[in-house]
Amino acid sequence: MYRHNRERKLKVALCMAVAYLSHPGNKKKIWVKKWMVDRNIHGHMPLIKELRENYPDDFKNYLRMDSATFSALLELVSPIISKENTIMRESISAEERLTATLRYLATGRSFEDLKFTTGISPSSLCQIIPETCKAIWQVLKKTHLKFPTTKQEWCNIAQGFESKWQFINCGGAFDGKHIRIVPPPHTGAKYYNYKNFYSIVLMALVNSDYQFIYVDVGKNGRISDGGVLEYTEFHRKLIEGKKDLL
Repeated sequence: MYRHNRERKLKVALCMAVAYLSHPGNKKKIWVKKWMVDRNIHGHMPLIKELRENYPDDFKNYLRMDSATFSALLELVSPIISKENTIMRESISAEERLTATLRYLATGRSFEDLKFTTGISPSSLCQIIPETCKAIWQVLKKTHLKFPTTKQEWCNIAQGFESKWQFINCGGAFDGKHIRIVPPPHTGAKYYNYKNFYSIVLMALVNSDYQFIYVDVGKNGRISDGGVLEYTEFHRKLIEGKKDLL
């Protein structure tokens, strides 16, 4: 009796599902557009493969790095950004994720625009790009953005400025870059800078070889470079005497 009722309920549920899907008003759009499913044909990956193999200068111009650097970075971030395939479809590969992210960072194009070259939907890009940026930061921060932690390391930087640029007692060169943005709603002129556009400020400290040793990003563009520096963690610790500079 119980088995008969269970089978009957399953049949009813199946019939209801078929009826729902058959109703013209209930037909939904395709989950993923076919040209996006075929992104390895219609997207930019075939072009990138061609550039990588035969046109290294164009490859570097497209992703702002050469093939060897791209391969090294891909090897580092792949364990973090790779996803498993499902029974429904193949996942977006680590190479595609990194390529889309680098192209976004190189051009600043909108996700809606980027979908036509990557073959990846804007909703996926808005997850993929932040995840990949975090992965890049995670794997490179200790080797490529190493902040001096001892007096000797600061002295080495100062020696570099003295020997290379004849500039003594310099622990680094600070400067800011305005990154153009669409301002958040209801913020008025908070992000409007002296160059007459909306921005946030990227503040960076480099050594004598132009290598970054500290960055701060996110302060509103209305603040001057000096003002941005004053609000950084670096400045706070410097004033408190925690940077081992003296």
